[in-house]
Amino acid sequence: MAESASGRHADRLELFETFVRIVDAGSLSAAALQLGTTQPTVSRRLRTLEEAMGLRLLQRSTHVMKLTADGERCLALARGLLETWNALDASLRGAAAVPAGTLRVLAPHAFGQDQLIAPVADYLRQYPNVAVEWLLHDRRPDFIAEAIDCAIQVGPVDDPSLVALKLGEVSRIVVAAPGLLAGRATPAQPDELAQLPWLALRTYYRGEVALKSSLTDQEVSFAIQPRFSTDSLYALRSAALQGLGVCISSQWLVDGEIAAGRLVHLLPGWRAAPLPVHLVYPYSRIYPPRLSRFIDAMRRSAPAAIRV
Repeated sequence: MAESASGRHADRLELFETFVRIVDAGSLSAAALQLGTTQPTVSRRLRTLEEAMGLRLLQRSTHVMKLTADGERCLALARGLLETWNALDASLRGAAAVPAGTLRVLAPHAFGQDQLIAPVADYLRQYPNVAVEWLLHDRRPDFIAEAIDCAIQVGPVDDPSLVALKLGEVSRIVVAAPGLLAGRATPAQPDELAQLPWLALRTYYRGEVALKSSLTDQEVSFAIQPRFSTDSLYALRSAALQGLGVCISSQWLVDGEIAAGRLVHLLPGWRAAPLPVHLVYPYSRIYPPRLSRFIDAMRRSAPAAIRV
């Protein structure tokens, strides 16, 4: 009996999905592992697709796998086809599908430990069939290679391929230990800060400090030569508590130290530019329920420290 059209279409979708997975995974063996099948099966599907298309899609050698020009065109079309099919499938199943599976999220070290665990806990309590892998790194993720669903990003988003949902802003202030000011007049103007020893947070400032008046919008900048520089907010706070120098810190991190008298808020009328906080994820026509619900949860539960 002749094969049905629907059966042929289903088989072709499987071939396209395998082809896309091979490219994203970087090898046939890795694709087979992700698809839960064997390398010979993946190789056979690729060969079948190439024969059906009448095209050579991949150039393979012992150590190298590279897309041909036809393969690049086919990859773009295959991704679009699979996205359309997934969107149709999700629509037919209904938008109220129960979130399930594992959500992989990348978040900055300090912010991910202190400010975001409560919203994540609320999300997990609401959706018991979801597990979250909460990865703490102060870097931009490779969403495809690392299988990251979304990321929390502090600072500007400059990748146009990403959707960036602004959650709020981080206020930044100037602080120092009381002991650092012993025998000195408390600075009353920004230029007086330049005479003090400084600490630097390499991610956001290194050799120059820029401050803005909350009353007049006047902006002042001056050069610094840090005695200590780091890429860790926690290390920066610890160095400030040791009296090593003045620093610009996220306000949420030092409010408790200021209230306890262990740090002093210098020039309260001046602040560094606030840092935007975004939830970022690759654009797609359809998102799995575990991600779409997480996006909604973060929009609702952004902590007070960054609420717009």
